[in-house]
Amino acid sequence: MIHKGAIVLGVLIGAGVGVLLAPEKGKVTRDKLKKEGKDLKDQIVSDFTEVKDDVSKAAQSGKEKFKAEAKDFASKASYKTEKAITFLEKQLAVLKEKNKTLQQTS
Repeated sequence: MIHKGAIVLGVLIGAGVGVLLAPEKGKVTRDKLKKEGKDLKDQIVSDFTEVKDDVSKAAQSGKEKFKAEAKDFASKASYKTEKAITFLEKQLAVLKEKNKTLQQTS
């Protein structure tokens, strides 16, 4: 697969060589170079904007996935916490009963 940067570089080199070897007046050559430079700048800006948008979309997708996974984790953690609390409450009830029997024998 050809990288966009390689294509842009090839276009730039080809345009530069073509303009420099063309038998035209200096002003015409300079104008062509300015136009080619502007076109190249516009293409680079467009490419960077596209990359920035892609990165932004990927980051947003990752953010949404993280939120969903965090919500799922919180739900599971809450369920596990409830089970632990129930277990501890049962153990406390057992300890209370044992403590009552100790208090009655004193």
